[in-house]
Amino acid sequence: MQEEVENRAVNLAISTTKLTARTVMNGVRLFLNHRSKVKVQKAQKAAEGPHGKQSVRQLIGQNQGVSTIPIAETDLKGFEKVAKKYGVDFAIRKDSSVSPPRYTVFFKARDTDALASAYKEYSAQAMQRAKRPSVRKQLAKLIAFTASIPSKVRQKSQEHSL
Repeated sequence: MQEEVENRAVNLAISTTKLTARTVMNGVRLFLNHRSKVKVQKAQKAAEGPHGKQSVRQLIGQNQGVSTIPIAETDLKGFEKVAKKYGVDFAIRKDSSVSPPRYTVFFKARDTDALASAYKEYSAQAMQRAKRPSVRKQLAKLIAFTASIPSKVRQKSQEHSL
């Protein structure tokens, strides 16, 4: 019983110079109005359905038609980031029967234009990533270069004279 009361407790902070019953009632009324607006917003979001990355079953269950694009890349996080940016509802399925594994992106048919621009941006990012020089190769070159430099031998000896 005590836990139920604690879970349903509400903290209400009212900034006033003189605390009266009227200010408390106004504070409670504002809180109740806020809660009702939040409930309406949650109900609207639930009616719209899920957004972003979903399972294939959820995507097909929205009855809006589904299209696919094959992706050979394994950098799916980059694609997900770009798809979120464009507000595309999508699902990714891995086909491991092929070596290397092939990924297929399912998306709503109405999101075709948004997904095309998202895919274009993703492929441009992948091309830029491919053009960048490898940090490990640069590091290996620097190690070889520093090894070829003759080292200076320092002799630390102190002479004491009287």
